[in-house]
Amino acid sequence: MTQKVALITGSSRGIGKATALRLAKEGYDIVINYARSKKAALETAEEIEALGRKVLVVKANVGDVEKIRGMFEEINEHFGRLDVFVSNAASGVLRPVMELEESHWDWTMNINSKALLFCAQEAAKLMEKNNGGKIVSISSLGAIRYLENYTTVGVSKAAIEALTRYLAVELAPKGIVVNAVSGGAVDTEALKHFPNREELLAEARTKTPAGKMVEIEDMVNTVMFLLSEEASMIRGQTIIVDGGISLLV
Repeated sequence: MTQKVALITGSSRGIGKATALRLAKEGYDIVINYARSKKAALETAEEIEALGRKVLVVKANVGDVEKIRGMFEEINEHFGRLDVFVSNAASGVLRPVMELEESHWDWTMNINSKALLFCAQEAAKLMEKNNGGKIVSISSLGAIRYLENYTTVGVSKAAIEALTRYLAVELAPKGIVVNAVSGGAVDTEALKHFPNREELLAEARTKTPAGKMVEIEDMVNTVMFLLSEEASMIRGQTIIVDGGISLLV
């Protein structure tokens, strides 16, 4: 039971999938979590197995605490340990403030924010059996600046960043390092749900000081750095990966 294990929620596609594949290449056995995309999750699992790593595929809506607990029970039964948890799963209702309903708020906050808290609790129980671990959550610029139609998601991401600070302090005695990565506009499948997708992409392409928009690999590179020993003294921080666009007025 010495082989390290990583859980990446929402890892059937996009940033989650890319992170899972990178961790597999680095020698981790992988837990793939998905809510609806079973075919994509199984395809990702095949890619990981082709790299010579073991993989567990778990269907679980991380907005549901009972489903979270069930997922971690499976992880414990299958691998008996957890070393890395990347909280990547996200959802949200993209509407103007005056069109938001209670169900929109609850859905988004549950999957994006509540999930981090209760997954982190369960992850910590497994991690402390092996003297610690690493947790990285995925945020976005909407946590710190206005984005059109982004109210529920932006607020939920702000909660993630605040929770990252609290988790970092309280889990430190267990040897657990907690941080977050916040990305600018990344052209993933999730962005297809934005009513103003083309406008966001056009702005990212033309206004980013770095001269190009953020790619999935830029996000993964930062996640991997925060999971490394070189970053062990970075605690409770949100690292912004946006090519400098958030520096503009």
